[in-house]
Formats: sequence, structure tokens, C-alpha cells
Amino acid sequence: MSFISRITLTKENYLSLLLAFFPISFIAGNMIININIILLIISTLIIFKNNLFKINFYFLDKLILAYFTLILITAIINDYYFFSENLSWKGNFSTIIKSIFFFRYLLLYFVLRFLIEKDVVNLKIFFIFSTVSVLFVSFDIFYQFLNGKDIFGFVSTGRKLSGPFGDELIAGGYIQRFSLFAFFLLPVFFSEFNFKKFYKFIIPILFIIFFTALILSGNRMPTIMFLFAIILILIFQKQTRKFFLPFLIIFSLIFSILFQANEQVRNNFHNFYNQVSKISVFVINKNFFDDKSPQYLKEFSTFYQTWLMNKYIGGGVKNFRYYCHKRPGIKKDSKFICNMHPHNYYLEILTETGIIGMILILCVLFNIIYLSFIKKYFLNSNLSKDNLIIPFVFLFIVEIFPLKSTGSFFTTGNSTYIFLIMGILIGIVRKNNFIEKIN
Repeated sequence: MSFISRITLTKENYLSLLLAFFPISFIAGNMIININIILLIISTLIIFKNNLFKINFYFLDKLILAYFTLILITAIINDYYFFSENLSWKGNFSTIIKSIFFFRYLLLYFVLRFLIEKDVVNLKIFFIFSTVSVLFVSFDIFYQFLNGKDIFGFVSTGRKLSGPFGDELIAGGYIQRFSLFAFFLLPVFFSEFNFKKFYKFIIPILFIIFFTALILSGNRMPTIMFLFAIILILIFQKQTRKFFLPFLIIFSLIFSILFQANEQVRNNFHNFYNQVSKISVFVINKNFFDDKSPQYLKEFSTFYQTWLMNKYIGGGVKNFRYYCHKRPGIKKDSKFICNMHPHNYYLEILTETGIIGMILILCVLFNIIYLSFIKKYFLNSNLSKDNLIIPFVFLFIVEIFPLKSTGSFFTTGNSTYIFLIMGILIGIVRKNNFIEKIN
């Protein structure tokens, strides 16, 4: 019996639980997320020691390593500039420190890739925890909608419902990110049971729960991205196409009922439509810097002049706000205050790590799309028969979709989620490649 086989017999459940705890960590907050990451990394290092570093490093892995190296180089150059100019932007060498801490996501990626590739962890537990967690958040939003406060006492304010997230209005984003696992739990992990006759009821019920909760949460972009992911799955996964008509009917009914019956929902989507229309007019007329342009457009437009200040290697992680206020051509009488980031992953990557960073990231993303999506749906490979990979593929595509507003790429929640999905996705790909070679 191999070293890995002996170890996983006693440690598999522990590591599986650490992985499965991530959906709960996202509800609990950044501190718990970071503890979860550290526990998973340290536990894997202790259990497997040098075996973790004996995995094959492929072209994709080298690209990811190159990007993290660039982050550190950029941090050193920018902090040297701050130090030499006696600028105490966030304290001496803060960019270097933040960049070093950001390396935990590189370790998270390789740990997850190793654990999945070597079949150490049981992803069934992760799917179960994700399903239970997202159902809990959804029902908590229903409770908050009906009672004015959720089960923890968080009061609803304004047009958005936070559920268990308190002051953070991110419940819709959470549902969008973790709800797909619920749809695949039974077909992937409980296929030996005769659930097929119930799928035509279970799948629509789950869709009703999640879509209703998304609308009530008030988070409009996650609602759109959830529908986008569902549509992609219905198009590319032939077993799911039978749900296309029920999906259209249910979507139309739920949205119509909530839109007509609830004033907050109606105002929320009216406001969204008006914002998009207004932004479209300013974009068509190229009035990006007009004082009357919408706030979102101003935030996007500040990126360009900020990026030009450090266009090749960027201004360093989380330094956007500093350089934004120093950008040339800024109006002294402008009341606009730069945000912490330009509200789009790609614009932020450009300003923080420059053209070189953007090229590396695009190479990483295209490589992952080829290894997962293209190989599964357009090439003859073992992945074409693997249903486990489906939610990870489409969640990844939705997460990197360029035409949407986002939080910061470099924050704890977003970085953890991105590298969590990436690590598991590439682990599944590598495991299938290994099986393919044996066959």
C-alpha cells in the first residue's frame, strides 16, 4: 500500500471536513475564512510533508507562480518609491507585507490541486455543506423579508436583505456562488438511489428557492450571473436540456409575481434598468468624465488614468486609491472620491499589476478554460463523462466573466473563492488526465 493510500485512510475525513467548511466560513466572515485556509494548508503540509511538493508542475502552474512573483516584484518597486519619497501611504513596506500574505492563495491552490488530484478528499461532503449552507441563507432571507429581521436579529434596511451577513449586503453573491452544488448533489453522489423520478420536482423547487432569495436579496448582478450560469448549463449539458422550458416558465412567473407584488423589488430593478440605460448613453457619447455621469461609470473611468501611471507592472496590491488621487488631469474642484478599487477584476489587475500581470492572468484563464470547458464539451476526453466537474466549470466561467461589476480581486472573500474553485477544478482535470493515461 502506497504512502498516500495509508495516510488517507485515517486523515481523509478530517481534510474533507476542512474543505467542506469553506461555505460556512464565508458566512462567518474573513477571520474564519483565513483560519480555514491556514488549517487546511498546515494540516496538508504536516500529513503529507514533502509529497505535496513532488507533484508535477505544468505550464498553468508556472504561469500562476509567475503572476505571484510579479505581485511581489511590483510590491518591492512601489514600496521603494513610497519610502524614497517619504510617503507614508499605509505605513512602510505595507505593499510588500500584503503581497507576502497574498501568497497564502498560491499555497491554497496547490494544496487543493494535490488533495483532489490524489483523491484524498471526498467532495461529497463539500457538496452537502454547500447545499445546506445556501439553503440556510435563502430561508434566512425569507424570514428576514417576512419579519423585518433575520434569525440572528439583523434588521433589513433599504432595498437589500443581508440575511446572516449583517451589515454586509452580499447574501445574493453567496447564493449565486454556492447554489449550483445543490443541483448536482443527488445526480452526482447519490445516483445509486432511485431519485431520477424526483428530479423533475427537486430541480424546479431548488430553482424557485434560490431565484426568489436572490431577487429578495436585492443583489442584481448576482441574480443575472445565476441565470447566466443556469442558461450555460442548459445549453451545454444535454441531460439538463429537458429543464429548459420549466426554467423559462418558473423564471417568468417568479419574477413577474415579485415585481408586481413588492414595491422594493420593483424599484430595485427599475433603478437597475435606469442605471444601465444612463451608463449606455454616456458610453456611446464617450462622456466618461462628465460630472453628471453615473457613480459607477466614474469609478470605472478613473481606472484608465490611474493605470497609465504604472502601466507595465502596476502600482501594487491595494494601492489603487493612492494612485487614483495622484492621477494626472484630475479636477481640483471635483467632489468625486476615488474608491478602493475600480469595481472590475480586469481593470483592477491592470492597475495593480500592469500589462504584464494582465497578460499572465489572461494566459492562466484561457489555459483553465481549455483544460476544463473545451476538453469536456468539444474534445474527446475522460472529462466528457465527468459530471462532478460541471458546477466548477460554470462557476469559474461566471466568476471571470469580464462584463460585470465586481468586488476587489485581492480581498479575502473573492481571492479565496477564486482559488478554491481553481484548485478543485484543476485537481479534477489532472486526476482525469492521469486516468486517461492509464487507460
